Amino acid sequence: MLIDKYGHEKEINLQKKSQEKKSATSIYWIRQDLRLRDNPALQAATKASESMIAVYVWAPDEESPWQPGSASKVWLHQSLQSLIAEYQRHDTTVLIFKAGKGSTYESTLQVLDYLQAKTNADSIYWNRCYEPKIVERDKKIKAHFKEKGLEVESFKANLLFEPWEIRTKEDKPFQVFTPYWKNCLNHLDLEPPLRTPSHFPPLPANLADKKIPGSCTIDELDLLPHIKWDTGIREAWTPGEAGAHKQLKKFLNATVGDYAEARNFPAIQGVSRMSPHLHFGEISPRQIYNAVQQLDSSSKEHRHSHQVYLKELGWREFSHHLIFNFPTTDLHPLRKEFEHFPWQKSQKLMHAWQKGLTGYPIVDAGMRELWHTGIMHNRVRMIVASFLVKDLLLSWQAGAKWFWDTLVDADLAQNTMGWQWSAGCGADAAPYFRVFNPTLQGQKFDPQGEYVRQWVPELAKLSTKWIHEPWKAPAEALTASGIKLGSDYPLPIVDHSEARGLALQAFQHLKQYR
Repeated sequence: MLIDKYGHEKEINLQKKSQEKKSATSIYWIRQDLRLRDNPALQAATKASESMIAVYVWAPDEESPWQPGSASKVWLHQSLQSLIAEYQRHDTTVLIFKAGKGSTYESTLQVLDYLQAKTNADSIYWNRCYEPKIVERDKKIKAHFKEKGLEVESFKANLLFEPWEIRTKEDKPFQVFTPYWKNCLNHLDLEPPLRTPSHFPPLPANLADKKIPGSCTIDELDLLPHIKWDTGIREAWTPGEAGAHKQLKKFLNATVGDYAEARNFPAIQGVSRMSPHLHFGEISPRQIYNAVQQLDSSSKEHRHSHQVYLKELGWREFSHHLIFNFPTTDLHPLRKEFEHFPWQKSQKLMHAWQKGLTGYPIVDAGMRELWHTGIMHNRVRMIVASFLVKDLLLSWQAGAKWFWDTLVDADLAQNTMGWQWSAGCGADAAPYFRVFNPTLQGQKFDPQGEYVRQWVPELAKLSTKWIHEPWKAPAEALTASGIKLGSDYPLPIVDHSEARGLALQAFQHLKQYR
């Protein structure tokens, strides 16, 4: 087996693999790759063996301190349902297990160990994940089964580049996006996406049609909320591989040609909405990249928009590059002087921000969209993040935790990079003096107030002139729209101009630690 200079196995040749002598039983360990197409681990498992165990293990304790958030669990429940239906169409199934406290098995390793011993499986395959704690766990699992004499293979399936592949001339990780992505493009050589396997081996005979100790149903994972707050998420999304490709087709047919301009306006469908599908591996970045590259690019404007969108895939790659190479940044700033930043603590201000009651309409619209649908427009994410860390001086870690719990596309790498960028403490971060003015941002990117009116219905009848600064509206305008500020809609919880000054003072305080 070939090993690269960072100690990682290079990809196996699947065609060669299919020509080798088949093993008796293989285990395909499903993780964030809830799809059949362009799935190298699944391809390897189906080609390698006479029988196959496809297994999903729900073990949230192993992902501490970032246990999956509430919105992510709602998505996962539906995505697993979709995946199992697809397997059933191929006359097989996915075994579901729960591991951790109070379960039959204490860990994912125990589940896999049981299945291997029960069936005498001689190979195990999975697609790689890159969160620091998961990397540590996976190394132990790989070493365990190799020591037992199994063939163990892991694959790149959910990134265009491994986080360790792209390096500076000094053989260091990049910390600035533009040279990173330029380097990526210079090395990009994508093969066509893999098709759905032509054949799915059956379960081993001693597992078929039997209740397996510790296995469970999706419902028994208890992923759904006990209080039905998830209606908006269910209405807004179709989790699963089919839903991912339907959304991609919709984006490519109607939106991508105008993406460069339209992506900044939250009132219109100018973005791809592919992020949760990518996070759960219902579609691969290779599939998306190839699909965009195959579009008609006869128009200069369309070519530009296509490249702008593909660059967003680059930012996703960059976030995984960062968290892999700087594994403590999920909780600690990359720029160490920010450990001394004088963050404030106020449950009152935090609650107002979380619930969309800050008195700044564009901020409140974004936070309410997030609560209702599990998503927030990217432009608005930057606005609400800047407001939290620079207007309220509440920590980026607190914002990251709230997004983690409420976003259906909650991804540790991207969530970390986004919040550190907003706070000015990460790689390629926004400069400390860049403090978004929420009023001006609203006026620029929601000029008619359509987005605000959708998510802050209290202001729906307020004229466009005052929609982004209702506290300045004359009494007759408020009366005509039926609004009483302070009761129907809050007054601003801070004065932006004063808050900006305090933020700049706080940033100046950091200079002594550089």
